[in-house]
Amino acid sequence: MTSTKTGGPPLSVTIVAQNEERTIAEVLAPAAELADEIIFLDSGSTDRTIEIAQRFGVHLYHQPWLGYAEQKNKAIDLTSGEWILSLDADEVMTPALVDETRRTLRAGVPEDINGFRIPRVLFIGDTPVRRGGFYPDAQLRLIRKGRGRFRPRIVHESIAVEGRVGQLKNDLLHYAYTDVEQFAETMDEYARLSARHYFEQGRNRWRSNKLNEALHPVWTLFYRQIVRGGWLGGPLCWQLNRIYAGYVRKKVVYLRQLERARSPR
Repeated sequence: MTSTKTGGPPLSVTIVAQNEERTIAEVLAPAAELADEIIFLDSGSTDRTIEIAQRFGVHLYHQPWLGYAEQKNKAIDLTSGEWILSLDADEVMTPALVDETRRTLRAGVPEDINGFRIPRVLFIGDTPVRRGGFYPDAQLRLIRKGRGRFRPRIVHESIAVEGRVGQLKNDLLHYAYTDVEQFAETMDEYARLSARHYFEQGRNRWRSNKLNEALHPVWTLFYRQIVRGGWLGGPLCWQLNRIYAGYVRKKVVYLRQLERARSPR
């Protein structure tokens, strides 16, 4: 067998990106230690993203934006490894995760296991958020070639795998937001995209109901702050969970707006 960086089956890392110069070097450095190939699918960067990526010997491809799930599946289709690790352009593997992934593949994965979830730590700027439902936020990202793909969703895309799924222990660091304001703006965008997804699916009588609009955000805030220990996360966790509860409410409001726009006057 040709030698690989894992010492086991060859691993492909996929990254889709657009204007990610803030984080891309930190993402690629540990990935390059582990991956036999890095499939880098760019959708039109105008900053230094491509220049930085090429320093790490990526296989560079260009693809106009297809949507979250479709773009990531396109990257998966370009891989040649037996295993695939799908990373976002703001997700950094810790040294411990690199080592654990290498050891897992080198040891040999049972044939009935076709994927692994990875715990993920959200960062606001340089501050990790480990309370209030934001951690462990385990993401299914390491998959056997041909056994998993992202579900077709407008937002909050996730991988569906045939067969059993294992769990890795070490963290993926998610440097998603520079500050709370950016988190709030993104949650508003996600609320609009989620509302459109539900609108296209239909059968949303409860989702768009005003009672759901009143009750669901209250329950969400209580659950995340009390049950999931957000109160232990201090003022930052309180801010984030208030925004998250607002996101839950906005999904209902935006869905009802779409339904009203469709209804004949």
